[in-house]
Amino acid sequence: MKNLFTKSAIALAALGLATSAMAKGYTEVDVTDGGSFIGTVSAGGAESDMRKYTISKNPDICGAGSREVPFVQVNEAGMLVNAVVFLSDISAGKAMPEDLMKLTIEQTQCEFSPALGVMANTGELTAINNDHTLHNIHAYEQIGKARKTVLNVSQPSQGDVMTKDIKLRRGNGMKVECDAHDFMHSFVYVAKTPYFSVVDETGAFSIADIPAGEYKVMMWHGFLGEKKVGSVTVDAGGEVTMELSY
Repeated sequence: MKNLFTKSAIALAALGLATSAMAKGYTEVDVTDGGSFIGTVSAGGAESDMRKYTISKNPDICGAGSREVPFVQVNEAGMLVNAVVFLSDISAGKAMPEDLMKLTIEQTQCEFSPALGVMANTGELTAINNDHTLHNIHAYEQIGKARKTVLNVSQPSQGDVMTKDIKLRRGNGMKVECDAHDFMHSFVYVAKTPYFSVVDETGAFSIADIPAGEYKVMMWHGFLGEKKVGSVTVDAGGEVTMELSY
């Protein structure tokens, strides 16, 4: 099976105007002489978590036997892969990248792609059924240990397309499941400002063009949850490096 979290649809470069996507109180401004925040995320007490599911439906489409789903991935160096580092209390800064205003989740051979998606809050989510079988895409807003349904749509036929504007009020991410196939899982980080970075396969992150100031540093992981990991002071034109641990 393909690595669940390597098909990430992540765009952090091109800037565009997307004022409605910002968190409440966030103001888009031209950032000159911004600083950067880089570092790594170690797993800390988190351990790799691989779950095995029996493929009990549609083996001709989904594959026979079983499927392993890596909910938590820790690399050989002990770094936590595919977490998200973000600044939680930034009130003004650069515009949201235009590429994050749309996210498409495809269902192919009973697997979600991307398995870790990224989109802007109030952006547009599209789900496409590429399989000749019923899928029922069910997305939940993650609010601490609770979750709230954001969408629940049946897609009975190959070629079915669903599009919905996504607006999370409390959470910063969604869990996506298929009610027809219990082995289909994916996650979506929903960005309320552009000041975030998805941790790569080496455990590294990088956030750029940050206005000078002091900010809270948060981490989000689709399976492990969300936590505050400290604070950072960014100087104009400066670079801050931190080694974070989940």
